[in-house]
Amino acid sequence: MKNISLFIGILFLCSSCKSDKKETVLEPETPLTTAEKIAHAYGIDHWSKVQEIAFTFNVDKDSTHFERSWIWQPKTNLVTHISTNDTIQYNRTKLDSIAIATDKAFINDKYWLLAPFNLVWDEGTNFSEPVKEMSPISKKTLNKITLTYSNEGGYTPGDAYDLYYNNNYLIEEWVYRKANAKVPTLITTWENNKNFHNLIISLNHAKEDNNWELFFTNVSIKLE
Repeated sequence: MKNISLFIGILFLCSSCKSDKKETVLEPETPLTTAEKIAHAYGIDHWSKVQEIAFTFNVDKDSTHFERSWIWQPKTNLVTHISTNDTIQYNRTKLDSIAIATDKAFINDKYWLLAPFNLVWDEGTNFSEPVKEMSPISKKTLNKITLTYSNEGGYTPGDAYDLYYNNNYLIEEWVYRKANAKVPTLITTWENNKNFHNLIISLNHAKEDNNWELFFTNVSIKLE
């Protein structure tokens, strides 16, 4: 009887110990949005290491050529604009009336360079649900989402972009619609993807008629 009582006591003690253990509950990971998947495909995970990025923005139209060169230090927001006539340096945290005109050009050129990252950087954005649709230039069936900016803030409020991307979440074409107009303002390809320290940059964007191309040269990235 004594042995039975001892056994029951040990069994009760073991049961008590088990019930006192705290269960570790793993919170389910929030799935990435389509915009985040595109940004990750272009290497946004590695952006935090970037100390400086330099690039030249070029546009060839018919027989004319236009270019602007930039150096940007994203951690301090120091921007340097280099042209054949002058060099202008300013900080985006302290814009004055003179710097604003230069900054508008910088934001335009940087957007073309890093648009996949702006999908998650920018505020006041709205994204449609992804659909399958024929792209306007290649006529391929691709995934498509529409990015729409709010009507307040920024240099071009209310603009919209239709992004056509493949199953690897890399953009192949896009449609720019100024002020969310139904008629496209500009339609271009996204081509010539190059890897810069695990950051993917599309260096060439062309229109269907071949008389216009936007492209980047002198791209370099310095890490910390």
